Amino acid sequence: TVSISPHRRKQLNVALRSIAAIGGGYALAMYAGLWLQQGLKLDGRDSTQLVGMLFFLVYATAFIWAFAPISTRRAVLGIALPTLLLSAFWYTAGATA
Repeated sequence: TVSISPHRRKQLNVALRSIAAIGGGYALAMYAGLWLQQGLKLDGRDSTQLVGMLFFLVYATAFIWAFAPISTRRAVLGIALPTLLLSAFWYTAGATA
């Protein structure tokens, strides 16, 4: 068994939360925006503005969630699972951006 020092464990937790916040939050916001854009069928300008606002809202929420005082596993899964579900639904529906 490999023993990890408490200091190293904290560093690993921060790194995992950062990756989840930056990469996972971006992917979650992107797929949420794609779903909204596909579902609402708005004109170009309205669609772009609404999806841009939603993207910012979801991305900021995911970032806050990643660093919330919950376990690292729950923080990562709380971003990864919705992202995987939205992306799976997106690709199985045959939708294109």
